[in-house]
Amino acid sequence: MNLPNALTVIRILLIPLFLYEVLKGHFTFAFAVYMTAALTDALDGAIARLCHMQTALGAFLDPVADKMLATTSYLSLAFLHIVPLWLAIAVISRDIIIVAGSVAVYYLKNSLEIKPHPVSKLTTFFQITTILLALVLNSALPAAGWPVFVRSFRPIGLITGAMTVLSGAIYIFAGFRSIEE
Repeated sequence: MNLPNALTVIRILLIPLFLYEVLKGHFTFAFAVYMTAALTDALDGAIARLCHMQTALGAFLDPVADKMLATTSYLSLAFLHIVPLWLAIAVISRDIIIVAGSVAVYYLKNSLEIKPHPVSKLTTFFQITTILLALVLNSALPAAGWPVFVRSFRPIGLITGAMTVLSGAIYIFAGFRSIEE
């Protein structure tokens, strides 16, 4: 197993620890675990590209790890009423639609080529930032000196929701275009 794939496996293994810490109300430690997972996400892709270490296993595992982490974090924080339920539903529904659409395209065309859209990358950034902010605002980490728009969850939640819906729509249209070709 190469380094990028090992980092992805570490991200997957951090998910139960993150969930445990969130459900126990240990938001400061959960923040550290989530930040570590987010860093492994950034590092595995960068190392794989820069060192030419991309593998079929990595191409499969990386998005699975991302979706597992997003689903776990949004569901657990919505369960605790820390993030709005509508946002958790939007994030998880988008991921389900992308996975189901990918399976449909593969089934219909016997091939699948997924190219992340720039909006999708931005959406991922906002989704991760939203979770980190939710954890900070509910932890012992100092947030009092931050600007009021950062201390309030609503603006980032609305932006993340809008980006999530937009990127989901882009993938839906791309999937239909791919099937029609």
